Amino acid sequence: MKTLALLPGVYRPRADTRLLADALADEPIAPGCDVLEVGTGSGALALLAARRGAAVTAVDVSRQALLTARINAWRSRLPLRLERGDAGTCTPGRRFDLVISNPPYVPAPHPRGRGAALAWDAGPDGRSVLDRLCRRAAGLLRTGGVMLLVHSELCGAATTVARLRDQGLRARVVRRADLPWGPVLTSRRDWLVQQGLVTPTTNREKLVVIRAEQP
Repeated sequence: MKTLALLPGVYRPRADTRLLADALADEPIAPGCDVLEVGTGSGALALLAARRGAAVTAVDVSRQALLTARINAWRSRLPLRLERGDAGTCTPGRRFDLVISNPPYVPAPHPRGRGAALAWDAGPDGRSVLDRLCRRAAGLLRTGGVMLLVHSELCGAATTVARLRDQGLRARVVRRADLPWGPVLTSRRDWLVQQGLVTPTTNREKLVVIRAEQP
């Protein structure tokens, strides 16, 4: 993944970005394939798809993120269609061949993040954005289209798979990673223990990529 410009408050690509990038590399992308990235941040994943010839729409709620993605697209000389919106309202009426998202998924003691934390805080169960994506998944995909989602097992990989299957999609976990905790989880260890989400000795996070296909 190439070095990217990052404006203040924009999520820096990390291990979850790289895990989703690996899953993206496994997907066939024909020239002109319509791709949507929900929560583009720096634009790193959107640009990987654009570099393979896809027509990419990149969405984010953060103006700083969209400006960052625009700068990185210009630096890479790759086209991106940028749109401000969230998982529940973006791209109304449009369907895509491929949808990718690294949504906010870290359980938090407040309903939603502020500032930079918009990129990771996702309510007490970590599913405030994931569930909106699951509800919209079938409506965002063309026949044969695929959605790739990365998130922590703290917020329930089995739940995500079940909710995508409830939408009529074929869903399964296709990648896993086991990583040491970063500063966000470490800073809220006591709260996570109180919620029964981890044990007092937990210090590693399991990430998953879930692939859902429209039959």
